[in-house]
Amino acid sequence: MNTATNPAIPVIEASPSKGTHLLERAVDPDPCEALPWLPCTLALDLPVVKFTVGDLLSLANGSIVETSYHQSSDLPLRVNGQLVGWTEFEVVGERLAVRLTDLS
Repeated sequence: MNTATNPAIPVIEASPSKGTHLLERAVDPDPCEALPWLPCTLALDLPVVKFTVGDLLSLANGSIVETSYHQSSDLPLRVNGQLVGWTEFEVVGERLAVRLTDLS
């Protein structure tokens, strides 16, 4: 973890009544850069229409569940429950993946 702090960066400010003077302000580091190791949960929302408790109880190995997702539609991508972007399915080798198409 990087514990070094950013030095103050000089900022020049001008005011018509006071003239030009030099101020030093500390630049706040991006909090996301300090926590790259912090775990998070990625989730895709895949809508399933007309799914009942009876359908849930009848699920077995090999069952197919029809979704309301259209092949060309984008799916919402959430991180810890917060919408961060939109994705589409893609096949990479023999694996199913998602491609980020838009950031929120």
